[in-house]
Amino acid sequence: MARVTALLARSGSAAFSLPRLTLAAATAAIVIAVIGGPLVLRRSHSDQIAHEVVSAHIRSLMPGHLTDVLSSDQHTVKPWFAGKVDFSPPVVDLKDEEFPLVGGRLDYIDNRPVAALTYRRREHIINVFVWPSPSKTDAPETLEEGQGYNALSWTREHTNFWAVSDLNASELRQFAQLVRDRASG
Repeated sequence: MARVTALLARSGSAAFSLPRLTLAAATAAIVIAVIGGPLVLRRSHSDQIAHEVVSAHIRSLMPGHLTDVLSSDQHTVKPWFAGKVDFSPPVVDLKDEEFPLVGGRLDYIDNRPVAALTYRRREHIINVFVWPSPSKTDAPETLEEGQGYNALSWTREHTNFWAVSDLNASELRQFAQLVRDRASG
C-alpha cells in the first residue's frame, strides 16, 4: 500500500487527487439524482397505486365489504355516488356480455375517495376503481400482476380506471375494452 501511495505522490498527476475524485463523484451523483429522480418517483407512484388497488380489491372480498349499494341496475348505482364523490363515474351495463354489474361502493385510493364499481364474471369479482385524472391526455392500458391478481389501468377522457380481478388477463382485457367502448361519450 505504501508503495502505491508513494507512486501516486511521485506522479504528481492531478488526475489521482482525492479531492478531485470526490468532487467528480459528488457531481455525478447530483446529475443522476436530478435526471433520474423524477423517473424513479413516477414509477414508484404507479407502483403505489397498483398496490393500493389490489389491497382494496382484496379487502372488498371480505364478508360485507363488496358493495355499499347492491344493484345490477346502472341507473341505481350511478346516482348513488352523487354527493359522495366529486365526479360522476361511468357505470355501464355489461350483463349481455356476461359481466353483470353487482353494485358499487366508496373506496380510498391515491389520497382521495374513489368510486369502486363491482362486476362479476362467473365466480370472479372484478372491481373497477374510477377517479378524475389530472392529466389532459389519455394513457394506454397497462397490466400489473401480483398476489394472484391482475390489475389493468388506463386513463381516458380525464378519468383514471383500474380494473382488478383474479380473472385471467385475456378476459380482464376483454372486460376493460367493453368498459372503454361503453363509457365513451
